[in-house]
Amino acid sequence: MSDRSIQQALVYVMVTMSAADRTMTDHELAKIGNIVNSLPVFNGYYKEDFMADAKTCSSILQDTDGLDDVISNVLKNVPEEMHETVYALAVEVAAADLNVEQEELRLLQMLRDSLNLDRLNCAAIERGARARHRTL
Repeated sequence: MSDRSIQQALVYVMVTMSAADRTMTDHELAKIGNIVNSLPVFNGYYKEDFMADAKTCSSILQDTDGLDDVISNVLKNVPEEMHETVYALAVEVAAADLNVEQEELRLLQMLRDSLNLDRLNCAAIERGARARHRTL
């Protein structure tokens, strides 16, 4: 597993989460940009690659089994010790526009199940995101 394939899989998850409700909001896209620019897991990731990776992901999602393909890509390329990171990034994007739709909740459930994540740990990740995104 190369750093590049891990980073690409993480971008795919974030783009998929943003597109889950059929609307990619400016808040979600800005959140993805901030994540890519600030988290250590994206050190060495070229910003120029983001648009190409996002387009590739969008193309994958157009296929009948696109969502399954994105999740398979994560399982193939992201080491198990980073599965909570995958989930946390998906939660951050879902929470970015302060309105988590049913489709986004379903995708989070699919990720939780596919990645064999502990429900208590996922609840903690979700609670942290709610705290970070709360407004006055």
